[in-house]
Amino acid sequence: MMGPAHSLSGATAWLGVGAIAAGLGDPMPWPTLVVGALICAGAALAPDLDHQAATISRAFGPLSHLACKFIDSLSHVTYKATRMSGDPRRAGGHRTLTHTWLWAALLGVGFSALAVYGGRWAVLAILFVHVVLAVDGLLWRQARASSHVLVWLLGATSAWMLADVLDDPGNGKAWLFTEPGQHYMWIGMPIVLGALVHCLGDALTVSGCPILWPIPVGRRRWHPLGPPKFMRFRAGSWVEIKILTPVFFVAGGACAVGALGLFG
Repeated sequence: MMGPAHSLSGATAWLGVGAIAAGLGDPMPWPTLVVGALICAGAALAPDLDHQAATISRAFGPLSHLACKFIDSLSHVTYKATRMSGDPRRAGGHRTLTHTWLWAALLGVGFSALAVYGGRWAVLAILFVHVVLAVDGLLWRQARASSHVLVWLLGATSAWMLADVLDDPGNGKAWLFTEPGQHYMWIGMPIVLGALVHCLGDALTVSGCPILWPIPVGRRRWHPLGPPKFMRFRAGSWVEIKILTPVFFVAGGACAVGALGLFG
C-alpha cells in the first residue's frame, strides 16, 4: 500500500486497541489513545525505510534519505545471506528485513527501553519522529505543499505539548505498566503494531510480504505471505483508494467512540 493508507491503517489499529481495552475494563486515558494513534500512524510508515523513494525517505530531508539508503543496503545484504534455494535473486532490499515480525518486535522492545530509561527527553524524541511521520502520511497533500521546516515545527510543538499532557499523573504515562520504573513502557506497543499493520497491508498487494522471516516455508525463507492472488491488488490502485481508505476512516471513528466510552 501507499503511505497515506499505511498511516491511516496504523491509526485505526491503535484506536481498535483502545476500544478493546475499554471493553475489557481497562480503558486508555485519552492522551494515551491520541498519542498512541499518532505513534502508530507514524510507525506504519517505518518499514519502508528500505525504499529510497517512499514517503518516509522525504520526512527528514537528507537524513532520512541516507537512512533509507543504509537500511536498503542492510536489508539486501541480509536477504542474500539468508536466502534459500527457492528464494529468487534480487537487486535491492525493499520488502525484506524491515517487513518482518522480527524487525517489528525489535523496534518495539528498543523504543520501549529507550522511553523507560531515557525519560522525558527520549519520549519527546520518539514523539517528534513519529508525529512528523504521521503528518507526512495522514496529511500528505498539505505536507508536500509546505516546507519540511513547517512540518518539523508542527512535530516538535505537538511532541512538546503531548509529552506535557502525558506526564501529568493519571494521564497515560503509566497506562498498563504501573509499577515504578515502567512508565512509558507501553510506547513500544503502537510501534510494533504500526510495523505489523504495514506488513499486513503490503501482504494484500500483488507482491505479498515476507512477514514470517526467518521462519522457512518450504524452500523459501522469504516467503511472500498474502491471500490468493486473485484477491490481491496493486499499491495505489482504486481498491486501496476507493474501498480500503473509507473503511479505515469509518472503522477508526467507530473505534475512537468505543475507546472513549461514548456509546454509553
